[in-house]
Parts: sequence; C-alpha cells; structure tokens
Amino acid sequence: MRQTPAEKKIFDIIEPIAQQKGLRLVCVNISGQEEGGKILQVMAESPETRALGIDDCAALSREISAVMDVEDPIQGHYNLEVSSPGIDRPLVTLDDFETFRTLEAKVEIMPPIQGQKKFRGFIEAVEDDNVVLRTDLDDIEIPFDTIQKAKLVLTDDLIEKSKKFIKKRT
Repeated sequence: MRQTPAEKKIFDIIEPIAQQKGLRLVCVNISGQEEGGKILQVMAESPETRALGIDDCAALSREISAVMDVEDPIQGHYNLEVSSPGIDRPLVTLDDFETFRTLEAKVEIMPPIQGQKKFRGFIEAVEDDNVVLRTDLDDIEIPFDTIQKAKLVLTDDLIEKSKKFIKKRT
C-alpha cells in the first residue's frame, strides 16, 4: 500500500512503540481536511492473533499521543484513531497476501495493466515480488510495487475462516 511522505514519517515514529508492546504496526493513514481537522488512523495487531484488544488499543493510543505531541509531525488539529485492522483488513505486505491466500481481495494499482487499475479476485499465489489474483476472466500477475491499495472482501468464506482463526488463538 502506498504511503504519503507524511504517513511514512509517522509510521517510522510510532513503529518502535508498537514493537515495544509486542505489536505489529499495520498501517497509518491521514485523512480529512485542514478546516475540519485531520484524522490520523493507526492500525496495529498482535502478530500471533492478527487482532488488537481494547486494552492494547487504549495503551497504544496513549503512548502514540504522547510521542506525537513531542514530535509534532502533523500541522494543525487532528484526531487520533487506533484500531485493529478488522476482518476486511488492508493488505499491505507480501506476507499479508501470503497469509490470506485463497481469500477474495480488491486491489488498486498504478500504472494500469492493459488499461485496468482495479481488480477483484482470489489471492492465488505470491511469486517473487508479484501477487497472482484469480479473477472472473483470468489469472492476473500484479507487481507488488504497483499496488496502491488492497483489502480483503467481506464474504461468508472470510467470516468462516476468521472463526477458525479465532478458535486457534484461544
């Protein structure tokens, strides 16, 4: 997933905080307008459970807030939101694509492949630095460095696989 320079800077600032807590920082996203205040969205998870409990979320939020006050990388007012990536999570690394192989995903790329920027299909494989999606028309090999945005699609299959994953954790 592509990050703006500001998002990358914030990611680099807060990643050590997440790691100290035994968490994996999934992504950082800045949205909103200057006038209405910006939203700094931070998604993190436990590497073992791929989730983030409410207590971990609150603790991480407090520590990120303190560091952000000192570092001050965002001009003006912003609201901090810390959460788990959720069931229809973003896919940001090749490891994410490998972990969620066989599940359905939406992928946006740039530059387009054969004039197409958006794809929806099942994650078939990760080969070298490419993600292979099985679409309704054909398998498409997408270079990872062209992926701008990707996320899982909320389907019955994803819900069932998530239930099995939750049972494994407990």
